[in-house]
Order: sequence, then C-alpha cells, then structure tokens
Amino acid sequence: KFEIFNLDMKTGDTLKIKGKISEDTDGFCINLGCRSTDLALHLNPRFNESVIVCNSRCSSAWQEEHRDNLCFSKGSTIKITIEMLADKFQVKLPDGHEVEFPNRHCYDKISYMSVKGGFRVTSFKL
Repeated sequence: KFEIFNLDMKTGDTLKIKGKISEDTDGFCINLGCRSTDLALHLNPRFNESVIVCNSRCSSAWQEEHRDNLCFSKGSTIKITIEMLADKFQVKLPDGHEVEFPNRHCYDKISYMSVKGGFRVTSFKL
C-alpha cells in the first residue's frame, strides 16, 4: 500500500503515476480524495472482470459505478495520467485509452492519495 496524506493537488493539476502490475493480481486501485472515507476518484482495474471501475465515496458510502473496458494486462509496466478539472477527472491510460469521471463532490483540492493491490509504484509526479 502506497499512501500520501499531504498531496496538495488542485484544479488544473496533472498527476502521473508509473508502475508495474504484478503477474498474479486480480486488480488494484488508485484513490484520490480528502481521506480514505471521502474519495473524489476511485480508479479500480479488475482483471477478473476485464473492466475498469471508477467510483466516488462520500462519508464511507460508495456511489454509482462507472465501468469501462480494461486496456492493459497483468505483468505490464504502465503510466496513468490523471488531470483534475473543475467538473471531471480526465484519466489517460496506455494505448491512448481515456476515461472521464465526474468531479461529483466539486473538490478543488485533493490531499489524499493511495495505491492498493497488485500495482507497485515506481514513480509519480504532480
């Protein structure tokens, strides 16, 4: 688990995360928000379902999921770019694939980030 509590990401900022997906994982997740119980973006690739699930969380309650096609595989090294806009998150994935997810809580600042599961972060840049 990789966790940051003082990220200081603001509207207009771009976060780049590089890492290696383990060979034997069912999935991983990247979370951005104020704390683990309040997430603006939960990005959750699930290899057992061949899907990327995006969601948000408010006071520990999950909200409605968005599902998209999975565009990378176990064992690969990938770069994920997340741009925070006033109304949405624009996520750039490998092979030119993009996912958009609404900024449901209208956050203009994000302080919390975590990466959990079968993804080893090799670098990240804000």
